[in-house]
Amino acid sequence: MSRWQGRSLRKPSGGRIWRRREKRKRELGEEYIPAVVGEKEKRVVVRTMGGGRKLRVRVVEKANVLDPKTGRYALVRVLGVVENPSNPHYVRRNIVTKGAVIKTELGRAKVVSRPGQEGVINAVLLQEG
Repeated sequence: MSRWQGRSLRKPSGGRIWRRREKRKRELGEEYIPAVVGEKEKRVVVRTMGGGRKLRVRVVEKANVLDPKTGRYALVRVLGVVENPSNPHYVRRNIVTKGAVIKTELGRAKVVSRPGQEGVINAVLLQEG
């Protein structure tokens, strides 16, 4: 089911706004399809308003992980989601969002990028202990 992202038909007081125009197709939003941890990486290119393009990740296999001690990045495999403060149910379903803590080959890392907006997983290695 699509989501309408137009202006509300109600005023702050609760009264109706009477208007003569219909809803527009451009005011429809897309359905949320999350980025999940899987075996084969999958990305989708989406056209945005104004003709721009946005790269979205559907299936995550690897992540760019920064080690803050050395300052070096490494491309490592993602093993799963450990915790996700945005929604605790995302852990069981292995859904990756910004702020999620993922388990990688190097250890636990916190996701700092937005997979659905940027098309890549950037994470920072967490200090154990």
